[in-house]
Amino acid sequence: MKKLINSPENVVTEALQGMEAAHGDLLKVHFHPNFITRADAPVPGKVAIVSGGGSGHEPMHGGFVGRGMLDAACPGAVFTSPTPDQVHAATMAVAGGKGVLYIVKNYTGDVMNFQMAAELVLAEGIPVESVIIDDDVAVQDSTWTAGRRGVGATVLAEKICGAAAEAGQSLAEVASLCRKVNAEARSMGIALNSCTVPHVGKPTFELTGDEMEIGVGIHGEPGRRRGKLLPADGIVEMLMDPILADLPFKVGDEVLLFVDGLGGTPLIELYIVYRKAAELARKAGLKVTRNLVGSYITSLEMAGTAITLLRLDKELTGLWDAPVLTPALRKGV
Repeated sequence: MKKLINSPENVVTEALQGMEAAHGDLLKVHFHPNFITRADAPVPGKVAIVSGGGSGHEPMHGGFVGRGMLDAACPGAVFTSPTPDQVHAATMAVAGGKGVLYIVKNYTGDVMNFQMAAELVLAEGIPVESVIIDDDVAVQDSTWTAGRRGVGATVLAEKICGAAAEAGQSLAEVASLCRKVNAEARSMGIALNSCTVPHVGKPTFELTGDEMEIGVGIHGEPGRRRGKLLPADGIVEMLMDPILADLPFKVGDEVLLFVDGLGGTPLIELYIVYRKAAELARKAGLKVTRNLVGSYITSLEMAGTAITLLRLDKELTGLWDAPVLTPALRKGV
């Protein structure tokens, strides 16, 4: 195992210390328990948005803390859900009097621990809504979930709901908007190799030199099947076909096309993927009016890509275009 770490036990703590040193103007890092808040939290009179999950997926979620996106993020150990006390402490630090929205990826530990935290927060008189993201069309059930996994739509929901909260919408309105984003988004990914969790010290799974995992999860969970490596265009077709088939798009629909890297894929390859995905979307009669290309939900150093399509309307487009200022996503400021 070759990694730029000091010891597996200190990876998360030292990474958080690095985030604090690099982005202290945008966020505050809290320890014991670990959580990240925007620098000006709590913001009075605004719905607070809290998300989180295992570390190793950076910049999700801590990199999306800031104006126009998340108020707080709760980083668990690598590929491990944050604990209820982390979520509770983060919530209490950012609650601004208008309620709190939890955006939760559909992984068993995340769902359970955010629910436990919500019960604690509700008991203290703070309104909480939780929305589960489950946009992955690859498999119906996976190693760590009952139902579909939450992947690319998570970032899109955090951005769009963050803009709505910044604009002063109510908790019910922001939660409804989050459910809308989840309902209108579909995702699927492939892996070209595995990643190595620091405290495990060996690859999560093995692929031969000419294999790929089709429909892989962001923790290395098995996908639909393994297959022989194809050229990029063939891989994109394998991802786009089930995405387009799963959501009943109509000819003329406007969409946001999100091409994500999993940590070990260079940007030049992601643009090759985007080129073909945009072509296939157009052939299906869709209008790609917004996009996001880059490594925003990673799996340590895993090579591969994931594609997300979000059907847009005027409301979603306007909120996507709204200003955002976070370590990992900045525009309009």
